[in-house]
Amino acid sequence: MGVGAGGTARAAAEQALTELYHACYRRLVAQLYAFTSDVTEAQDVVQEAFVRALARPTALSDVDNPEAWLRTVAINVVRRRWRRRKVLDTILLRERPVQQHVAPEPGPEHTDLRQALAALPQAFREVVVLHYLADMAVEEVAEVLGIPSGTVKSRLSRARAALATLLDGYRTPPSNPVEVAHA
Repeated sequence: MGVGAGGTARAAAEQALTELYHACYRRLVAQLYAFTSDVTEAQDVVQEAFVRALARPTALSDVDNPEAWLRTVAINVVRRRWRRRKVLDTILLRERPVQQHVAPEPGPEHTDLRQALAALPQAFREVVVLHYLADMAVEEVAEVLGIPSGTVKSRLSRARAALATLLDGYRTPPSNPVEVAHA
C-alpha cells in the first residue's frame, strides 16, 4: 500500500516541524523561563505548544511565523495554568487555615534578573519578556496579549522603573566610553 499525496504532505509537515523544534526549542524555553521563573514549567508549555502544532492537520505549514505561533500558544498555556492555580489556591485556602511557609534561600542557579522579573506583577513581566527577551515589537506584544499598544508602552515604562529599583546595584556603563577622566 503506497503513501498518498495526503500522507506525503503530512510527512513533509512533520519533518518541517521537527526542524523547527531543533531550531527554536531552546530559545522558546528561555523566553518562557523568563516568563514563568520555572524552567520545568517553561519546558512543559513549549513541549505542549509543539504537541498542539503536531495535532493540527497541516502542522504549521499554513502559519506565516511558526515560532511566533508556538510562543503565543505556550504563553496562553501558561496563562491558563496560572488561572487554574489561582482558582485552586482559592478553594484550598478556604478549606484549611493559612500556614506561613519559609522560603528556602535562593541557590546559585537563581539570578538577580530572574528574581527581579519574578517580583514584577504578571502584566509587567509579560510585556518585558515578550519585548526584550523575545525581541518583539510593541505592536506584536499588543497583538499576542490582546491589549492596546499604548497599554504595552505604559506597562514597559512602569516595568523598567520597577526593575531599576529592584536591580539598584547594577549600573549601566557610560554612554560614551571614549570620555575617560585623566589623572
